[in-house]
Amino acid sequence: MEIIDYAHLNRLLRQNNLWDWGQDLEQIVRQFLADNPHGRTEHWLETLANLPAYEATTLHLDTPAITVNTDQAVDTSLIHDQLMTMFPWRKGPFDMHGVKIDTEWRSDMKWERVQSHISPLQDRRVLDIGCGNGYYMWRMLGVGARCVIGVDPMRLYCAQFQAIRHFVGRELAVTLLPTPLESLPMQSAVFDSVFSMGVLYHRRDPVSHIQQLKALARPGGEIILETLIIEHDQAISLQPEDRYAQMRNVWHIPSLPLLTQWMQAAGLRDTSIIDVSPTTTEEQRTTEWMPFHSLMEFLDKDDPTKTVEGYPAPLRATIVART
Repeated sequence: MEIIDYAHLNRLLRQNNLWDWGQDLEQIVRQFLADNPHGRTEHWLETLANLPAYEATTLHLDTPAITVNTDQAVDTSLIHDQLMTMFPWRKGPFDMHGVKIDTEWRSDMKWERVQSHISPLQDRRVLDIGCGNGYYMWRMLGVGARCVIGVDPMRLYCAQFQAIRHFVGRELAVTLLPTPLESLPMQSAVFDSVFSMGVLYHRRDPVSHIQQLKALARPGGEIILETLIIEHDQAISLQPEDRYAQMRNVWHIPSLPLLTQWMQAAGLRDTSIIDVSPTTTEEQRTTEWMPFHSLMEFLDKDDPTKTVEGYPAPLRATIVART
């Protein structure tokens, strides 16, 4: 067993007219995994191989929790214990045959803020950069996407995605590539919608990141970008000295005017801010499935409008543009 189903990947590419773009993806992913081994991979593969198989009788991809159920008798304790070995679970929620995975992030809240303001995904080929364990990809299928390809180099997230796929359905038109964005073929623009949510502030060169998104979207396609911002009426950027809300590798947190400038500098048009929302402790919190410190511990206990480092508390914006 492998951490990615290459046969399914190649079928998905061929069936959705993506083969010319992605025919080298199997080689690219295999090389990245070989060059970046992870000590827990064999453990996760063993867990995946031993997940119980139940025939799904109901499947809901359009509800807050990605939900699958069966008419068979289910050993929920076994499913719980096996999935728990893949913690921390950060994006969700999921409900696998009655096992409710209460993830750190209530990702359904962000999806509700975003999906009603973007172009309908019906019959669209979608790319999700920094997709985590794939929660949003299932939601994208739930609103009619033709196929969804996610990209995230974190091996744990790929294992979690494969666990959910085991229960939800192996032949649905969705796959996760455990490789960086920079490894993807950039020679042709093929996707109708390209998402980048929660990635930009981890990039040293934000304009280059946006240009890469543009390179993957077909002419007239849509870029949906969600990122941390700061409130300011001038085009400025906060550049944390060390950590921001205990996160490492946060390089640039722009104001909305600067974020718009970056989108335009990358050659995008029709830019529109569709949402600005503070991150709350209802949306991001410690749970059984992610038992470590979360947002509550990342904020100043005496002034929750600031992070523990003294920066403005997390505020996120979603901006949409066209190629």
